[in-house]
Amino acid sequence: MRSAPSPQAAPDMTPAASLVFTTLLSHGPLTRAEVGRRTQLSPAAVTKAVRPLMELGYLVEGVDEGARPAVGRPANLVWVDGGRALFIGIKVTGDEVIAVLADLCCRIRLSRHVRLTGREPEAVLPVITALVQELLTEADGFGVQVRGLGIAISGDVDRADGVVRYSPFLEWRDVPLAEIAGTATGLPVTVDNDVRALTVAEHWFGAGAGLSDFALVTVGAGIGCGLVVHGQVVSGAHGVAGEIGHLSLDPLGPLCHCGNRGCVEAIAADPAILRAVRAATGKQVTDAAEALDLAHGEDPGVREVYARAGEAIGKAIGFLVNILGPQRVVISGEGLAAYDLVAEGIRDAFAASAFGTAAQCDLVTRPLPFEEWARGAAATAIQSFMGSGM
Repeated sequence: MRSAPSPQAAPDMTPAASLVFTTLLSHGPLTRAEVGRRTQLSPAAVTKAVRPLMELGYLVEGVDEGARPAVGRPANLVWVDGGRALFIGIKVTGDEVIAVLADLCCRIRLSRHVRLTGREPEAVLPVITALVQELLTEADGFGVQVRGLGIAISGDVDRADGVVRYSPFLEWRDVPLAEIAGTATGLPVTVDNDVRALTVAEHWFGAGAGLSDFALVTVGAGIGCGLVVHGQVVSGAHGVAGEIGHLSLDPLGPLCHCGNRGCVEAIAADPAILRAVRAATGKQVTDAAEALDLAHGEDPGVREVYARAGEAIGKAIGFLVNILGPQRVVISGEGLAAYDLVAEGIRDAFAASAFGTAAQCDLVTRPLPFEEWARGAAATAIQSFMGSGM
């Protein structure tokens, strides 16, 4: 493995510089005046924030020849130079590892998928290391160093310590992933919960761009939730926040892997739906696609399973909106394949649960491939590289 990149190009970011950088990342190119309007910083503060980033080459300023004012010089614009640095993002699922090589603007340059032969750390970590080595070699062709590695994984992840406390789908407990991966790859490593990492990317570039308060709810193998409050992705004091999948809706309901009963995840996640479909039909349904076929074949028992799942998700979103009052809730994840079966339940339960004007919250669906989750992991690496103030 090659040596770690030199640290000299990592800026010492102030909160104002982080705000300016992320504003330009999401909305640039912008004039300095527009940066000031969007960030509510004074012209002097914008200049102070921009100067060191321009000196290091992360921001570029130039003339917009296509936007000449009626009188005077052309407007100067500032933007992020995406080609200034590269980052690797890794998303680990129960079945495969997805890796992307992304630039400083988090644009995916290359992607790779590798199937897993096992879920234990001893099987997964060599796959991660091999993928990183492959993308480091590919990065040589861009003539730019890879400055960081982000890894996104499901479950209780302590980003500050880089430790996977508990990942139920992988059955990992207390794995010091950042330390292990850093030693193996020679890169600075950021490890975060996969939904939180995806939320970072959606906040910068996706359905949450420009919003100060929104939530991302993911439906599939689990029920996840990422939160942005006052423009910041919420991690929680102990690295756990937004776990609506473990809201207990029915204390007499099905047992959840967390030990409680009637959790949203125990009703509406794919494994729970499969169990309920088997019970309703007596058939050994093996995967979500087969369950969907039965539901679309008008099997009433199976359709009722999906209706209950939609009701659970909608009720949980209603609770979330009542507590935080986000402008928008984005629903994503592989479970959207069944959205036509759960949509009515989600809408009705949300409307019944949301209090007063909270019901005006915008609910949108956004299908995203797993490459986008890996892109989210790369976004967390960019966050770490450009300063914790982001």
